[in-house]
Order: sequence, then structure tokens, then C-alpha cells
Amino acid sequence: MSFVKNMISRNFIEFASYVIKDRAIPDISDGLKPAQRRIFHSLNEMDDGKFNKVANVIGNTMKYHPHGDASISSALIVLANKEYFIEKQGNFGNIYTGDEASAARYIECRLTSLAKETMFNDELTEYVDSYDGRNKEPVSLPTKIPVLLLSGTEGIAVGMSTKILSHNFNELLKAQIAILNNQEFEIYPDFFQGGIMDVSEYANGNGKVKIRALIEKPNDKTLIIKEIPYCTTTESLIESIDNASKKGKIKISSINDFTTEKVEIEIKVSRGENSTDVEKLLYAYTDCEVSVSLNCIVIKDGRPHECGVSDLLRYNTEKLVVDLKRELEIEKDKLTEKLNDLTLEMIFIENRIYKKIEEIAVYDEIISTITKELNKHKKLFIRELKTEDVERLLEIKIRRISRFDIENHKKNMDDIVRRLDLVKERLKDVVKYAIEYIDNLIKKYGGAYRRKTKIRKIKTLSASEIVQPDVKVYWDKKTGFLGTDVKSDERFTASPIDKFLVISKDCSYKVVSIDSKTFIDTKVEYLAKYDDNVTFSLIYTDPESKISYAKKFKITKYLTNKVYNLAFCEKGRVDYLSVNPKDKVVIEYVKKPRQKINSEIFSFSEVEIKSSSAKGVRVSTKELKKVTKK
Repeated sequence: MSFVKNMISRNFIEFASYVIKDRAIPDISDGLKPAQRRIFHSLNEMDDGKFNKVANVIGNTMKYHPHGDASISSALIVLANKEYFIEKQGNFGNIYTGDEASAARYIECRLTSLAKETMFNDELTEYVDSYDGRNKEPVSLPTKIPVLLLSGTEGIAVGMSTKILSHNFNELLKAQIAILNNQEFEIYPDFFQGGIMDVSEYANGNGKVKIRALIEKPNDKTLIIKEIPYCTTTESLIESIDNASKKGKIKISSINDFTTEKVEIEIKVSRGENSTDVEKLLYAYTDCEVSVSLNCIVIKDGRPHECGVSDLLRYNTEKLVVDLKRELEIEKDKLTEKLNDLTLEMIFIENRIYKKIEEIAVYDEIISTITKELNKHKKLFIRELKTEDVERLLEIKIRRISRFDIENHKKNMDDIVRRLDLVKERLKDVVKYAIEYIDNLIKKYGGAYRRKTKIRKIKTLSASEIVQPDVKVYWDKKTGFLGTDVKSDERFTASPIDKFLVISKDCSYKVVSIDSKTFIDTKVEYLAKYDDNVTFSLIYTDPESKISYAKKFKITKYLTNKVYNLAFCEKGRVDYLSVNPKDKVVIEYVKKPRQKINSEIFSFSEVEIKSSSAKGVRVSTKELKKVTKK
């Protein structure tokens, strides 16, 4: 048994670690999950400037991804609909309506210029064997922009989940400049769907946001939804509105969806209603207002790491500086080598050193002769001469020597020197160069990514603030019926969302909703609109033991139409019930021989408030006859 337990424990830990690291949670280094990273690697590998069939991209990605084509296809479509890194051609679905994409064989995609410019550099990329050992795949991509905060992500792993919202391109990059300048910054989500967002509880990406649809009112009888909240579609939004209408929470006469490339849902309000009141009801009872909870968890150094979005951006900015420095150092080495090669070529050809080896037959002597002749011009060297340099000079073809243009050659060398000076200047202050780099990205691409979601304070109204009491509810004491179609002189004015609390003389109670006709009871002790703030004072008697109890309570939890019991016995008897928690009452006892005290005053102010199911305190050892208010 212990062997089985150890095996299960070990395998579960391995499975949990795999799901967390290799499937569900993105890596902080490039902001990508493994499937996304492999898709981008495949797109870069296949890139020739033309569109590729998505089916072909999926097939190529399967060389690196061991989980089949379905997961690759869904991940690719999500990435493409973000519009930052994958350019699409064909039907990739509709983020507004929720329509699905066409089959992979009918749609095409390729990398955007932004992706090519900021996501790839083989010289900075570490590669490992793919799952079957046949190919090499990147450990992480050298991304130069905060991909994770730009695109957002969500994932559920074993024992943890992550949900990071998408942010605005320009705001993220400007915040990076602020970080490099040691200035304060703030970043908030931005959604392609637009809408209105309250960020007062954003808590650096670990709180929640409230998001509302953008609703226009062209007149008193019409509402038009122009933008929908994140994580909804026009289909789900219309369904929530339709459900609220069927339940009587909102009164509309029609709803029509004219959405194409832009959202347009037209709502006609019912006769006697106005658009302003209905708009409030839409926010209260439909998906026109949603609350999204957030949790920022990433993989850092191979382990799950909880942080804030500002921490992510600082990490991305620090990594950008490091990567830019590495690129500059690599470019400096390349330019130095190129300048060295051109310098040696110029010395070799201009001084006709190649003529001095025409009669030499021994290879080592050739190398020695060229080395000796080149060293005569040592002051022009960029670095120490190597045998490899001499061998490279020997590979120059006669045609190239005969067509050698000294002026053009010097011009090329001057260009390299200027470029090398610029690289060295940038290396002296990489932070300044990083700011210039980010600023150029903003100028080049920022115009296409204006903020779409408006940030405003949203006040969530309570039901009582929204719904006006305009429903007439009648109660017939004789028949025990309550409802809008009941004929009686006993009447209540309520709103459609109100419920009624019924307490019967046998200590049972229930909460009922408003209907045309509902039987409640013929022996009702208390009937009123339900309010969870009301404190009741009750004295009841157990008919079998003749013992009486007093208690104070609130009714805060219930299931509609379910019968509950206030007495600590099967059937009790209500002797006194009030909504005043400080009542004083006169208790009269059943007169018995030798009984000296036949009445007492009882104060509820001495009784503690407990739950409605509590037994209560015993009133007296005597049998109770009657209770009246003092």
C-alpha cells in the first residue's frame, strides 16, 4: 500500500508541475505559454513574407508541441485575434459575436512587422531539443516588448490559476520609459471590445475590475449598445437581457442585433417606461455590467511566482536593457570583424601582396610571406593578425581583385566606422538607447493602438435605488392568498423584485416572491416586504411542555418558498411578535394554587440577537397565559 501511495504522490507532483510549467502558466521571460511560443517559432521558421495556411502552421508546430492540433489551432486563433503579432487573412471568428473561425485549411496568417522586429533574434535565443529529439525549439523568445501585459492571458493549473488582462500598447511603452527615467507610472487594462471600466479595485492586477457596456440613448424609447464588456459576446449579452426580461426585471418590447464589424444592439423599451430607467436595470440585472477578478501568477526561474503587473513591467524593462546591450555587443563584434576584414583586403590588394606569392609552391611559405607583408602595415590593423585572416585573403577570387574599387571600398569602411562609433556611443548609455528604441516603436506602431476602453468610476446601484415600487399586491386574510390578482382591501405597494416574509401562528415562516396568486396561510401572524435588516422580538410556547421562550433574531438567509421553523419544537405557538428589539411586555401566567406571582414585566433589551433557528431563553418556570405590550 505504501508503494502505491508513494507512486501516486510522485506521479501527481510530476503531473501538477508539468501542467503548471508547460501548459497553463506563462513564463515571465517572454510572457508566453509553451504552445504560444512554439506557434511563433514556427511562424518565424516558415516566414517568407507570404501568408501561410493555418493548417500548415499547425502541422509545422506539431514538430515541437506534443499535445495535438486542436490545442495549437485554438491558441493560434486567440493570438491572431489580439492583432499585435499575427496578421490574418480569412474568417478567424468574431470577438464581438462569438462566431467561430473557419476550418484551418481555409484561413491564412503570417507574422506582423511588429512581431518580426521585437520577438526574434537567433543570437540571443537558447535552444533545446524538442519532445522527440528531432528538432530544436527556443527556451524563450527574446521579446523586446511586454507581450504578456499587451495580450493578457488566463490559465488554470493544478492548485492555481492566472488571469492577466490586456493593456494598451502606447501606455505600456510609455510606462517603460517612465521606469527607465525613475518616474512613477500607472497602467490599466484596455480591451478590444471597448466599454467602460472602473479600476478603483484593480490592486496592481490582483484585485478586480468592473466593466460596463457603452449604451447610447438616441431617444426616450430606444437604447443602443455600441460597445460590450470584456469576456462577453453580443450573443451572451442578448441572452442575459432576454432572461432578465422574461423574469420581469426589465421591461422591453424588442431587441435587435445589427452587429457586423462594429457592435450595434438596439433595444426598444416598453410603453410607459423610459430609456434612462431601463439603462440602470440593464447594468443591474444583465451582463451589461460584469465584474472580473484577477490573479497575476507567472513562471519565474522555473517556479510559480505571484506578483503585480507593475512588477512584470519592471522585469520586462530590465530585460529589454539587458537584451539591447547584448545585441549592441554582438553588433560591435561583427562590425569590428567586418572592418578588420575590409582593412586586410585593402592592404592585400592595394599593395599587390598577392603578386608576391605567384611563384611560391609551398603552402606554409605562402602563409608566411603574406603574414610578413601584411605586418608591414600593422599600424592599420584593427586587431592582431590571425592565420584565419590570411587564409580568408587567399580565397579572394582574381575577378574581384581585378575589379577592386579603392574609393568604394574606403566608403564601405567609413560606413562601418560610423556605425561602429554609434554602437560604442550607445553602449556607453544603454538606458538612453533603450528609451530611444521604445520611443521609435511608439512612433512607428502606436497610431494603430489607441485606447478603446474608457476609465471611469462606476457606482453599482442597489435594487431599491433602481426599481420603483409600482406593483400592487393584495392579501386576502380569509382565503390566505397573496398576489397581484387577488381581490381584497388589504394592499401593499412593491417593486417587481420585492419578496414577502410570512410568519405563521405556529412559528413557521417562509419568503415568497410576487406572483399573480400565491397561497401563504390562513393563520398569519406577520406579513410584510422582506428586509434582512429587521430585528424580530419573539415569545413562543412549546404546546407539549408548556415551556415558553424569548428570542431576538434577523432572517438573513432563505430559499424562496421553503418553510422554516422559528420554534425549537415541531409546532410552536406565537405568543408575542414585534419588530422592536427593545420592547417591554407584560407576561400573564395561568393562575394556580399557592402561586404568588401571576404577572411579570419582561424586557427584550436584555436578550441577545441570535440566529432565527436559536432556541431562545426560557421566560419562566410558570405556564404562560398571555403577553401584552407594556
